[in-house]
Amino acid sequence: MTREHVDTVTVYADYVCPFCHLGRHALSLYQDTREEPLRVEWHPFDLRAAQRGPDGELDLTVDDGKDDAYYERAREGVERLREKYGVEMSVDVSRDVDSFRAQLLSRYVQEHEPYDTWRALDEALLAALWRDGRDIGDVDVLADVARGVGLDGTVAETALSDDANRDALTEDFAAAKAAGVTGVPTFVADGHQARGAVPPEQLERLVEGV
Repeated sequence: MTREHVDTVTVYADYVCPFCHLGRHALSLYQDTREEPLRVEWHPFDLRAAQRGPDGELDLTVDDGKDDAYYERAREGVERLREKYGVEMSVDVSRDVDSFRAQLLSRYVQEHEPYDTWRALDEALLAALWRDGRDIGDVDVLADVARGVGLDGTVAETALSDDANRDALTEDFAAAKAAGVTGVPTFVADGHQARGAVPPEQLERLVEGV
């Protein structure tokens, strides 16, 4: 039975996840086939929570359970999907870039700016890291990315210094965990979900129930 039409999809994601970049591209390919626009609701996820200390900074000496073999498999998966989806991106799965500040910026813009502005920022942050190899944990880089989508460059500093925004982001991370999200990207629509950089046709089935 076909489910009721859904025009919103929730995406749990972390900017340092290459499969989130690939999954967002697959989502764009699906969106291009639709007659009606599809709204994306982004929910942040902390992929490096196991290494994050009480001060919010990463401690890369903490064992997160991901060895060289894990990263090699990830690189192979990225390479395969990069070719399949025709995405221009690096296959170097970074281990030390921290997305916490980028997620602070994204969350702040999502809350305070028009949807289209946030969407442009979201795509620009992914491109900055995975296409251009820029450190999206750097405040100057974030300010430059913000200016590139028409925002005042000072919005990055504002987003990072806003205690309420920081607390809300931490709560968002906890909410994702409470919702049972264990990996990203995770796409959710009408109570159904798909995990990973799934192809456009699977996203169509998820959203439209066909």
